[in-house]
Amino acid sequence: MGLEIERRFLVAGEGWRSHVLWKRRLQQGYLSSQSDGLTLRVRITRAHHQQASAWLTIKAPPTQLIGQHPDGLIRQEFEYPIPIEDAEALLCMAPHQVCKWRHGLDLAGGDWVLDVFDGPNAPLVVAEVELADARQAVSVPPWCVLELTGRHELSNAALACKPFVSWPDAPRALLLQALETTAG
Repeated sequence: MGLEIERRFLVAGEGWRSHVLWKRRLQQGYLSSQSDGLTLRVRITRAHHQQASAWLTIKAPPTQLIGQHPDGLIRQEFEYPIPIEDAEALLCMAPHQVCKWRHGLDLAGGDWVLDVFDGPNAPLVVAEVELADARQAVSVPPWCVLELTGRHELSNAALACKPFVSWPDAPRALLLQALETTAG
């Protein structure tokens, strides 16, 4: 069983741009997304001048670890490469999708990536750091302005089902205000 240990942060400003190592376009669809955190996702990744790749991923809460760590920090993850043709067919069946640009970052302390959402989830920018251990210390950059770990409404699966643009005015305004307050 694979475990994903990950912290997520809302990003404000452009300070992250000097840390970019690579950039890829991600299109992902959710074939199933349950309230208990179980998701079945298909993803197609495209990089400039490179062949596309595709993955089928199942994520689930780590039932044996519940209560031992903050909500959303650790998940079971099963990920398998699949043919691009299969992924394209599965995306056509996925009722909920999200598109974003993913950037690999040169930050220490884990594997950092940053997602710039587009379409109905713009202007959200989210940084993620994958850790080797749940107790691992993380040096959080100043442009990471709000921790999102455990905020289910801001998970990729939730944003695919209920995009940021469709949120009620009050919660959307609060998040945008956090961006404006810290970006200046």
